[in-house]
Amino acid sequence: MTEIQITDRLIHLRNDRISYIMGIMEPGILTHLYFGKRLESFRPESILRRYGLKDEELRLKKGILNNVPLEYPSWGLGDMREGSLIARAADGGASCDLRFRDAEAADGKYRLDGLPSAYGENAKTLRVRLYDEKLRMRVTLLYAVFEDCDVITRSAVIENQGSEAIELERAASLCLELPDDRYDLITLSGAWARERAVYRRRICPGEMSVSSLRGASSHITSPFAALARPETSESQGEVYGAALVYSGSFYMGAQVDSNGAVRLQGGLNDRHFSWKLDAGETFTVPEGVLVYSDCGLDGMSAQFHTLCANHIVRGKWAKAPRPILLNNWEATYFAFDEEKLLSIAKKAAETGIELFVLDDGWFGHRDDDHSSLGDWFVYEKKLPDGIRHLSDRIHEMGLKFGLWFEPEMISPDSDLFRKHPDWAMQFQGREHVEGRNQLILDLSNPEVCEHVYQMMAGHLREDGIDYIKWDMNRNFTNPGSMRLPPDRMKEFPHRYMLGLYSILSRLTEAFPEVLFESCSGGGGRFDLGMLSFMPQTWCSDNTDAISRCRIQWGTSYVFPPFSMGAHVSAVPNHQTGRITPINTRINVAMSGCFGFELDLNRLTEEEIAQVRAAVVRIKEVREILLYGEFHRLSSPYEGHDTAWITVSKDHKRAILMLTRDLAQPNANAPMIRLRGLDAQKTYRVLETGEVYRGDELMNSGITPELPKGDAASVSLTLAAEE
Repeated sequence: MTEIQITDRLIHLRNDRISYIMGIMEPGILTHLYFGKRLESFRPESILRRYGLKDEELRLKKGILNNVPLEYPSWGLGDMREGSLIARAADGGASCDLRFRDAEAADGKYRLDGLPSAYGENAKTLRVRLYDEKLRMRVTLLYAVFEDCDVITRSAVIENQGSEAIELERAASLCLELPDDRYDLITLSGAWARERAVYRRRICPGEMSVSSLRGASSHITSPFAALARPETSESQGEVYGAALVYSGSFYMGAQVDSNGAVRLQGGLNDRHFSWKLDAGETFTVPEGVLVYSDCGLDGMSAQFHTLCANHIVRGKWAKAPRPILLNNWEATYFAFDEEKLLSIAKKAAETGIELFVLDDGWFGHRDDDHSSLGDWFVYEKKLPDGIRHLSDRIHEMGLKFGLWFEPEMISPDSDLFRKHPDWAMQFQGREHVEGRNQLILDLSNPEVCEHVYQMMAGHLREDGIDYIKWDMNRNFTNPGSMRLPPDRMKEFPHRYMLGLYSILSRLTEAFPEVLFESCSGGGGRFDLGMLSFMPQTWCSDNTDAISRCRIQWGTSYVFPPFSMGAHVSAVPNHQTGRITPINTRINVAMSGCFGFELDLNRLTEEEIAQVRAAVVRIKEVREILLYGEFHRLSSPYEGHDTAWITVSKDHKRAILMLTRDLAQPNANAPMIRLRGLDAQKTYRVLETGEVYRGDELMNSGITPELPKGDAASVSLTLAAEE
């Protein structure tokens, strides 16, 4: 049961498993006192003594705010640590003195104006209002607690109630104060084709952080961080997780002070950010998410996965089976015509595939990546009868039809750029900096947003499109707008995101039947913000099965299998040059939104038979694979083996995946302890006929027999016997 208790001294949010507690101390200082396992009651004295405080001593004149665990710290009045809010007054002063005014609870989940956020009726909302008398600024802190997951969401609305402008120079989404520093910081970082690698390191005095200034959550870093006890493993130990429901430039970091206390913060990256808040205006902070688990990293991920499934992904595709697709990109790249596409689609239909996706190169006069972005009309040399004619023929085969777009981009060689050069992201007088031979449209401009929406809506209405792959292949350079005045230019990165979110909100509401997949040069914008509009994200341009073991392992720290686009591609792999058995490629890709990225006509009859068998099997078990309980078992970061298991909600069926990257001479077969099964049930391994009790599988383990050779893999189906 969720509940929020508000007294003169304490504010307590809790469900059946967690508690989040704030204290109100004289003279109106809002403190953070506890986040963890559910408490029935709480006395603040002990935690205050840990910080060297007594309630009656807390006075600004004594200058001890630097020792206080603050709920939403501001800068300038004695707290020397990094704060959550910096607001500069018209006189140039930036000190901020936020005092508690009141708090109220309500049923349901708050919504944010113009920004994605979690939703849910089985939630309760808390609003806490703080006020700065000098600035005449009100800050409303927003919180939600849910019945079904151990998550606290946070945001803030900042309102200028005065007569002079206020300049916001920082406005964080979340802040968590912890009384000791015995934690490891876990982050997800990497690069294009090796996204979301897991990094774990012990925190120490000072600051440790990850961030993006790229205008996107990016391949390089992810808007996520966790603080785990050194002894915390996948299956046991305490961990705090934090993530942002935001897709742009961000900051996430932990600061350890001289007394060994920790402050974890996350939100907009303030390096090149400010926001002019005129009299009467408000600014809404992107949503932050806090998770607590005392069941290890696997337990943390389970809470994030539940949040994604029940409170982030919306609409028809939130719980629906995802179609098995074939994308033509690695099969043809830009070199295709209608006949070639139809031959690939025909073979896909024959093998039971359900969706054919036409990727880049169908528009303008695009034969390579040097032109035509922005000219979203059909390239008649390749498709003389148009997109609708192609989609009709695809539908006649019994397939759904999908189409690739990169709507946020514009090529210098395009009719759109020649007509509207001012629509490109730019600083006046500064030479354009191209990436991938393209520029970015200025989505801070409502006129540009309207143009993008109408273009996309027109294709969706007229061309028989069932699926959209929405790509974004480069990051910001010269991040400015010809439309914004100089004193608002640092608002541009966030205004861009607001423009993008407005387009996505309109499109997904107008076309609820369409399945949208987010892509950004692969997994360069894999975040909860994009997932709020598009229920799956292309995990990485790297489709190599061995690389994907690491990529999908790290991605699963926050994101469930149903959010990960995962395809079987040709060998030698186009990114790594590695040759892996098709069985291994299938087994790894099964643990996501399954598809193919190749020309099936080039496979052998034996490989086609394996494809047909895989498609049949995946259709039988994809509800489990996508929406079951996912558990990581054997880490690719700790040896040669990767193993994970997905268990049905009723614990009656499970699919185990094991892959070994390199064959080892004279090596024992791996013994894997499973998780998530019913200890009292008896399970039969359908592929071998072996029978085990659940407690044996979880406490002793199972030793699957791997094929010989490198990149060996096996996938086993466990079924509970009645």
